[in-house]
Amino acid sequence: MKDMTDRMAETAESPWVLRDYALIADGERGALVDPRGGIAWLCAPTWHSGAVFCGLLGGPGHYRVRPTDPWNVWGGYYEDGTLVRVSRWVTSDGITSCREALAVPAETGRVVLLRQIRAVRGEAVVDVDLNVRAEYGRRAMTEVRHEDGVWRARSGSLHVRLAGADGLRACRDGGLRGELRLPEGAAHDLVLEIATDPQDAPLRPRALWEATQQWWKEAVPRCADTAAPRDTRMAYAVLNGLTSTGGGMVAAATTALPERADTGRDYDYRYAWIRDQCYAGIAVAAHGPHPLLDRAVRFVAGRVLEDGAALRPAYTVDGRALPGEHTLPLIGYPGGGDRAGNRAGSQFQLDAFGEALQLFAAAARHDALDERAAKAARLTVEAVAERWTEPDAGLWELDDRWWTHSRLSCVVGLRELAHHMRTRSSADWSRLADRILDTTRARCLHSDGHWQRSAEDAGPEAALLLPLARGAVPPTDASLRLTHEQVVRRLAEDGYVYRFRHGEEPLGDAEGAFLLCGLMTALSAHAQGRTAEALRWFERTRSACGPTGLFAEEYDVAQRQLRGNLPQAFVHALLLECSARLGEVPEGGARAGW
Repeated sequence: MKDMTDRMAETAESPWVLRDYALIADGERGALVDPRGGIAWLCAPTWHSGAVFCGLLGGPGHYRVRPTDPWNVWGGYYEDGTLVRVSRWVTSDGITSCREALAVPAETGRVVLLRQIRAVRGEAVVDVDLNVRAEYGRRAMTEVRHEDGVWRARSGSLHVRLAGADGLRACRDGGLRGELRLPEGAAHDLVLEIATDPQDAPLRPRALWEATQQWWKEAVPRCADTAAPRDTRMAYAVLNGLTSTGGGMVAAATTALPERADTGRDYDYRYAWIRDQCYAGIAVAAHGPHPLLDRAVRFVAGRVLEDGAALRPAYTVDGRALPGEHTLPLIGYPGGGDRAGNRAGSQFQLDAFGEALQLFAAAARHDALDERAAKAARLTVEAVAERWTEPDAGLWELDDRWWTHSRLSCVVGLRELAHHMRTRSSADWSRLADRILDTTRARCLHSDGHWQRSAEDAGPEAALLLPLARGAVPPTDASLRLTHEQVVRRLAEDGYVYRFRHGEEPLGDAEGAFLLCGLMTALSAHAQGRTAEALRWFERTRSACGPTGLFAEEYDVAQRQLRGNLPQAFVHALLLECSARLGEVPEGGARAGW
């Protein structure tokens, strides 16, 4: 293994800081695009499959389209409300762009990557370099041949086609390389297909682009009624891009990116966490009954109906159990590891049941809870009744304890479901919520009046603000205000919010600010009617992204860098919810934001 990683280190290009990567995605898989015009990461055929391009973690496999002139500066943008990315380079002689997307609607066993090169000003001269390496770089391209204007090859069990690249040549390592020249104003399309089965359908770029544009137009609402319409559309686009046709939404597109350098906190997030999926569905429901809500309900209901009280915290996007952690034949991102798989799939996390109840209630509020999902909702209530007294791993997947956040999440879910589902059992659900709240208050309400992390830990916990803001206690309850003040005083710094304290270490030394928590703080302020304060937390938190507008899990405030896997779905979900709620017009007032 060491010899292999040493060889990789000799040939790999240095990675960029995370803030500089863009995402293109089609719901079934996603690719990170670096500023050099390289696809730094793509797994195929699905999210948790082996990577075919893994330069992000120092491995082989790449697909580069870049100006031959090394004297250039880069930039780019997303077409509004989509994950269609336009990379742009200003060279010494002109301006070249490359429009790129994963074609949608997507197929589960077939990824189509579209790239359109354009000579914006002056002649465009670009290098094209393709080397598909399946199974995290283990499988070189073989059987490379050019037939009827299309390159064909194999990489392990995958079938590769590349159209629009007649001028490329096959190289000794199995890859394809060459140069394209375009006169000013001209455009040229490349279409790359990677599939589990041989394909013969024509690769027609115009039709593929038109279908992709139409899909995004229908998938993302205008969001003019939110506090930050453009960023909200971007959040919708990211969530759509991370959600498969079966409904499962991955927590992030990547694995093994470090939360903190050389600490071992680098995990595989290419799976569907029940909690994160619920956050996304609840956020969408705060804005309207859009299709993402239905997909979240369908996926979560399916898992509850299969597993009941044994519901796992996370699944693959097709609903299967997570693989255990294992190492990869890769160097790893600097400061990170080389792991895939996740142990969280075997934990008990009570808060996931509470979030599922809140999701079902949100669907019921929009008359979008079908009989199948209603049955899942009733099973979830039964599971909470059976297991709420058990210690659990909690939101942050730590050791098993009597975590306060988990119980308060269930209180909110039970009350919301009782209110919006309105069955003969509703009164029983409300009484169960009261019993959980009373017991939790007796064990976890600090003598000073604020809620503490757990029955054993009196420390502050930012995540408590979410169930409190959503109605675990009335908005006028002193414990909401006191917990909010405790979080702001002890866990906030420079306008950003951290999860909890790691011993006596200063904030920012142990880990980055947690962007999810900043948005929870905004929701908490909003629930208390403190709109100006809510907007301050919202605006400060949404500044913690890179030029691409994507958010990771954490933000290193001192270095102004993203930390952890990218993009983190639950941050985009809470941003969407905050923007929707802050954009609501109060009675007799004007809409907040711009």
